[in-house]
Amino acid sequence: MAQTQGFGLRYIKAFLKGFFVAVPVTVTFLDRVACIARVEGASMQPSLNPGGRQESDVVLLNHWSIRNYEVQRGDIVSLV
Repeated sequence: MAQTQGFGLRYIKAFLKGFFVAVPVTVTFLDRVACIARVEGASMQPSLNPGGRQESDVVLLNHWSIRNYEVQRGDIVSLV
């Protein structure tokens, strides 16, 4: 029984170590590099949501190119 309890404690410690590493890395990535957003409605037609579909499109918002001023003609820019 003591071995089973030690295994469970080891599993919880490993999980918490991974959790406390993964959460800050994920938050930093989503804040500094890129994040995912949904586009709904007719405001972006015909580029996004073509044909008046009721479904939403999913896009990747690239924060990195905005910070480096790498925006080119034809790019869609989102102000969040």
